[in-house]
Amino acid sequence: MAGRGQNPDFVEALARGLDVLECFDATRRELSLAEVAAATDLARPTARRLLVTLEELGFVRLTTGGSFALTPKVLRLGAAYAGSLGLWEMARPHLQTLVARTHESSSISQLDGCDIVYVARVSVPKIITLRVDIGTRFPAVPTSQGKVLLAHLPEAELEAVLALPSRSGIAVKPVDRAQLGEELSVVRARGWALADEELAPGIRSAAVPLRDGQGRVCAAMNVSTHAAETSIETLTETYLPWLMSAASKISSDWALWQARPARSA
Repeated sequence: MAGRGQNPDFVEALARGLDVLECFDATRRELSLAEVAAATDLARPTARRLLVTLEELGFVRLTTGGSFALTPKVLRLGAAYAGSLGLWEMARPHLQTLVARTHESSSISQLDGCDIVYVARVSVPKIITLRVDIGTRFPAVPTSQGKVLLAHLPEAELEAVLALPSRSGIAVKPVDRAQLGEELSVVRARGWALADEELAPGIRSAAVPLRDGQGRVCAAMNVSTHAAETSIETLTETYLPWLMSAASKISSDWALWQARPARSA
């Protein structure tokens, strides 16, 4: 791949790093070092240096199986364009309908290490609220979306994730592993999670999973409220059924999108 650029200022090392990011796709979510080297036509030592650099920058992560996978931070490289594609394109009308019914903010997050990262959001103005934008990162454990995502991890992967330090910049309380395990079992069984002023005073939310075409939980969706305005009963008895319905529609639309015929070159 050397010598591709026509401009004398072309930076080959940068191009190779982008090649590494581009070799991951929907059918190759996790790749070993050897697979990355083969996919990019790079020598293994070069591929390894690029992967180590991207890992330290937070764009890829090392999985429990020893392979590499992209992280949600990659979304920052093309946020303006990515915002009009894929999950957000399917989710937007359902998020907007849900917010119109509840008059509360709704978001979609994915897991990145032991944190959640916001990838879609429709918000309503509130006097007291958390500042949340696309790319905002919170510790997973004290959030409803995080609990949903953690609850669907295999046990070994869950243990590895919980051992990681948060990169959210928010102080994290020590986790009672036994208590968390019981709570995640309940979340997994009933299909939704509640966080009641755990992340911050006054913030109460409920979340449900979003599934891809293979039935895998790959994101979580919530309704976020202020505790002084919305009771747990209203959140779980009125808003939660609407949230579940919206999530089911998004998951269905997403599965259909994933199953679309591939375009010929």
